[in-house]
Amino acid sequence: TGAGLAFGFSALVEAAMDPATPGGAPMAKTGPQFEPTLWFAIDGEGVVTVNIIRAEMGQHVGTALARILADELDVAWDKVRIVHVDTDPKWGLMVTGGSWSVWQTFPIFSQAGAAGRIALVEAGAKLLGVSPAGGTARGGVVHVGGRSISYGDIVKRGGVARQFTPDELAKLPIKPATERKLIGKPGKALDIAAKTNGTAVYGIDAKVPGMVFARPKLPPTRHGAKVLSVDDGAAKKIKGYLRCLTIEDPSDTVPGWVLVIAESYPAALRASELVKVSWTAGPGATVSEKDLQDHAASLIAKPDVGALLDTKTADTAPAFKAAKSVLEQTYTAATVLHFQLEPLNALAFERDGVMEIHTGNQWQSLILPTLAKALGRPETKIVMRTYMLGGGFGRRLNGDYAVPAALAAKALGRPVKLVLTREDDVRFDSVRSPSVQTVRMAFDGAGNILAQEHHAAAGWPTLANAPALMPKGKNGVAYDPFAVSGADHWYEVGAHKVRAINNDLANETFRPGWLRSVGPGWTNWAGESFIDEAAHHLKTDPVALRLKLLTGAGANAGGDASTKGGAKRQAEVVRRAAEAAGWGQPLPKDTALGLATSFGQERDMPTWVACVAKVHVNRANGVVTVQKLTLVTDAGTIVDPDGARAQTEGAALWGLSMALHEGTAFVNGEVKDLNLDTYTPLRISDTPELDIRFVDSVEVPVGLGEPATTVVAPAIANAIFRAVGVRLRHIPISSAAVMDALSAKA
Repeated sequence: TGAGLAFGFSALVEAAMDPATPGGAPMAKTGPQFEPTLWFAIDGEGVVTVNIIRAEMGQHVGTALARILADELDVAWDKVRIVHVDTDPKWGLMVTGGSWSVWQTFPIFSQAGAAGRIALVEAGAKLLGVSPAGGTARGGVVHVGGRSISYGDIVKRGGVARQFTPDELAKLPIKPATERKLIGKPGKALDIAAKTNGTAVYGIDAKVPGMVFARPKLPPTRHGAKVLSVDDGAAKKIKGYLRCLTIEDPSDTVPGWVLVIAESYPAALRASELVKVSWTAGPGATVSEKDLQDHAASLIAKPDVGALLDTKTADTAPAFKAAKSVLEQTYTAATVLHFQLEPLNALAFERDGVMEIHTGNQWQSLILPTLAKALGRPETKIVMRTYMLGGGFGRRLNGDYAVPAALAAKALGRPVKLVLTREDDVRFDSVRSPSVQTVRMAFDGAGNILAQEHHAAAGWPTLANAPALMPKGKNGVAYDPFAVSGADHWYEVGAHKVRAINNDLANETFRPGWLRSVGPGWTNWAGESFIDEAAHHLKTDPVALRLKLLTGAGANAGGDASTKGGAKRQAEVVRRAAEAAGWGQPLPKDTALGLATSFGQERDMPTWVACVAKVHVNRANGVVTVQKLTLVTDAGTIVDPDGARAQTEGAALWGLSMALHEGTAFVNGEVKDLNLDTYTPLRISDTPELDIRFVDSVEVPVGLGEPATTVVAPAIANAIFRAVGVRLRHIPISSAAVMDALSAKA
């Protein structure tokens, strides 16, 4: 039976790997089709194929986005198909990150669906010889003048060819929420079958005839390394070994790389262990985690360093001078790795004058210009074929791993399949930078807050990967919004100042990356821990203080459709989470509840979320056990309920993992943990009970992939304080740190 299953699975993968159908996408159908916009087409059977530019990495993004279009088009769900498309200028910006997919796509796909529905009603009326006035569409059938005709029959008869301009699309009326049939309703994900029967194709599965395999020999530093010598004498004994290739990279993406080339991947692995390379190291070769953190702290201590955020910059000096009391604390977070299940890989080869890159990627629009520079050819002569991702979490926003494969294919004149081992993947990771944050608050003598400052220092991923996207702060200094977002909170705290500081030593040592939750994953750690400390300072309940500060007044009222309701919506999730978790009820000894809240990713796309963590602390060994997480989220309209729940569960568990289990440290310019024997993310046995709830809403749908990640760590720290009276200000929180804190308290 086992052999039969194995051969069957193998056959399915082989069938899915037709190079003409990258990513396992269905072949284009023949016969008449109606394409009112570039986002979808309807064939003569009434089947709707939706084009998806977002990367699929387990979140069922195609299902969520297709549901938007299909609802507006008014077609039965079993008639909907999705295709994850390859790069093409017509798609515009191709990026999957920041929890943006549904938020950015909702208006576009709503308009596209409306365009198709309107055009089909008009065409159906014409074919039936009646006026389109009063015509409707339901379930893929046009009803007009007492008669009906299906979408498929309209297309078969060639009765519709209307196209819409962008201006026309923007003006189309969209259905009211009360008429939605798919959005917010239970429904089957469209890619479950492929993911479970072996036909889904991931980048690591990609293959073409005649390809060779490559494993890199990585230099000692991420930047500036130079190859001095390569000795492959011993590797020549390995059957299938071909040669070593020193990468010459005009884009300076992979300086100092040497690729070991072989006829098979096992041969490349064995040979690579025998190849000896000597390098001249670049900057950062001796840098430690302590060096990085100490440097960040020294930058915070310099008041003129960094950028001041426009949205949250006020003169706080008078308030602090007049204050009756001042609270100041510093919070730190360790380096965090992505550790996605599928190691980095890319297959590259030239066909018909076009360099094809077959790989999973989250931000094709970002890496294409770099590939063009590396290869010395225009972007129009490069195409990235789309595959599913075996985990992204922000690592594959940076497509640097495609560059060496493409350069090797160019140099060798044949297809090259580059695959990194787990250890290679980690050494080449674009890690979440270690961070240091100092938060200060000024109080009057009557329990009121006069001012707050938040100073945040870390390596900046946008500076490393997309500096052109960095805005300028109020003081004219450019900053990385993805390294400070979250500090610009919605609380009313009087004069409020947020300062973003680039840890230049971090950017010199490694290439900081975006990691699930991005800035708010660590800024909220400090901000929400500090609000609890402020409540303790004021001798008030931490939930009550949050509700007092979330007034929704002034700048925190919310302005456009995405931010409608402002801080009042955040206050509502705080109230609901506290009530659902039983805030204030008696609990066993050394067990307590802690709460934290956030607005998710950015102020212009707030996802209001609150988390209550039920935590037990073992005083004998310092072990922290999270027994339950209660999360309430207001993400506006929930498009795909099952996907929303899965996203929130996954985000919360990632937040728990980074709070208690997950973190590494730099030693001599490289991370010390290279595999899952020493880097220990959350295990199943440590997974708590999850109570996930959503606010029923018809407001603009916002992001769900990351917000829940941001509230778990501070909720846990706040619960630890309430359970045993010690405050932890570094994540991950270790049992040793808990014991040290208990000992110091005693």
